Amino acid sequence: MLLTRPSRVQAMCRHLLTIGVDQCLTGQLLVPYSVTSWRHVASVPPGESSQRGNNKETPQNSETALQEPSAQPEDGLQWGRRRRRRVWERSLSPLERISRLLPQDSLTEDVLHLRVKPQEEQSDQEGSLTPEAPAPKPTGSFSSEPWSAPSSAPSPREVPFKPGDLVLAEFRKKHRAEFSKMFSLSSEGKLESNWGLVHHRDIVGRLPGQVLRTSTGFRFLMRRPALDEFVLLMKRGPTISYPKDVNAMLMMMDVSEGDWVLETGSGSGAMTLFLSRAVGSRGRVVSFEVRSDHHGRAVRNFQRWRSAWEVAHGEEWPDNVAFINKDVSSAASDISELTFDSVALDMLNPQVALPVVYRHLKHGAVCAVYLANITQVVDLLEGVRHYQLPFFCEKVTEVMHRHWLVTPALKKDGSNAPRVPPAGVSPEGEPGSNGQEQSEDPSDQEEGLLETKVSRPFGTVPYVARPHHGHGSHTAFLVKLRKFLPV
Repeated sequence: MLLTRPSRVQAMCRHLLTIGVDQCLTGQLLVPYSVTSWRHVASVPPGESSQRGNNKETPQNSETALQEPSAQPEDGLQWGRRRRRRVWERSLSPLERISRLLPQDSLTEDVLHLRVKPQEEQSDQEGSLTPEAPAPKPTGSFSSEPWSAPSSAPSPREVPFKPGDLVLAEFRKKHRAEFSKMFSLSSEGKLESNWGLVHHRDIVGRLPGQVLRTSTGFRFLMRRPALDEFVLLMKRGPTISYPKDVNAMLMMMDVSEGDWVLETGSGSGAMTLFLSRAVGSRGRVVSFEVRSDHHGRAVRNFQRWRSAWEVAHGEEWPDNVAFINKDVSSAASDISELTFDSVALDMLNPQVALPVVYRHLKHGAVCAVYLANITQVVDLLEGVRHYQLPFFCEKVTEVMHRHWLVTPALKKDGSNAPRVPPAGVSPEGEPGSNGQEQSEDPSDQEEGLLETKVSRPFGTVPYVARPHHGHGSHTAFLVKLRKFLPV
C-alpha cells in the first residue's frame, strides 16, 4: 500500500502543516490518492457517505482509503457545529489532528509516542481537577480503626498469691530499700523483721503489688520477684554472675530461642537461669561444675525458680538444663557429638578449658568469658596465643551502672524545701507560710512511703538530682572471643 510507507505519511504531514489546520476543522482535507495526484475528501455525517462523492472511491472499496470517522469525533466536534470546549480539556496539536485521520498502522513509533504523552498529561490534569477518590486502606498491620483484642487470645489476668508462691517483701525508707526479703509463701508461716510481723495467711489471696501493714504499723510492699531479683536474693555458694554482666554476655553471644549453649562453671545457677530463659523450650543448656557443693546449690536454685514459676503463671518453666558435676577439661567424651551455638566460661583458669571446648563451637560463634581480675584476662589471651587456638579477641569490657537519686528536696525537719521566687515576687499557690508544707502524718516522713497526704501545684516543688553515694563497685571483666576458620 502506498500510504503505509513512512515517506508518504511524512510528505502528507508536511503538506498539511504548510496549508494550515483550518481545513481539518471544517471537514475539508486533501489526502494523497496516488504518487502524484490528490483527491478531495469531505467529512460527512454517518450514513450519508453513500450519497455524496464518487461511489467508486468509497473507503469501503479501497485498500488505501482512510478509516471512516466515528459517530462522535474524538476532537470534540459535532456535525454541523462546534462544541464548546470545557475548561479542563486540552486543545489538540496539529500533529494530533492529522494523525487521528490516518490509519494507526501507518504511523511511526515516534508519532505514536508523541500522541501518547499529551494524553497522559491530559489525564493527570483531569484527575487533579476532579474530586479525588478515597485512598485505599493500607494492607499492612497499621490501621486507623480502634484496636480490639482478638476473641481467641487469652487476656492477661492478675493471679493472687497462693501457697508455694515466691514473695518479695520490701520496706523503703529515705528513697532506698531498707528491708528486702524473699520467701516462699505457706498457709501457716509468718514474716518476722525489726519493723514488725506479717502472717502468711494475710498475704494469701491478695494481688501482687499491695501494701500491708505490719504488727507495728509499718507498711510493706508485697510482690513477686523478677528473675534478676531472684538471683540476687537466692541462697548462694560461690559469688554469682551479676545480672548486669549476664545481660551483656547474652548480647555478646547473641543467644536466641532454640540455641544450644555450653556453660562451664555453674556456680550458684545465676547465669544458668538466664541462659535457660533465653534458649526457651526448643533450646538446651549444658552446664559443667567441678565442685559437688556448687553443683547441688545450682540445681536447687534452678528447681526452686521452676516451681515458683509454675505456681504463679500456671505453666511449666522449660526443663532445658543438663547439670553435669565434672571438670570440662576431662569431659570431652560427654560432649563429643554436640555442637554449640555459643559458650560461656566462668571459671578461675578458662584458658585450660579452651582447647577442649573450641572443637564443639560453631565457626563464627562467640565464647564469652567472665573474669574478676584483669590479670586473668592477660593469662587468657596468652593461652590463646600459646595454644594457637582459632580465636580472636573482639573486645574486653566492664559494665558499670551508676544509680541516680531524683527526689523532692527536703529540709532537715522533713518538710519540703520551698522554691525561692525572684526578689519582690510573692509565691502563689503554695500552702503554708514561706512556701513550707508539713505532712499530716509524721511517720510518713520517717518511713518514706508511697502515700501522699497533701499535693502541691505542679512545678512548685524543687528537686534534687545527683548520683547515689553508694555507687556500684567493680564486678567483672567480660571478654568476647570469636572463633574463626583458619585458611
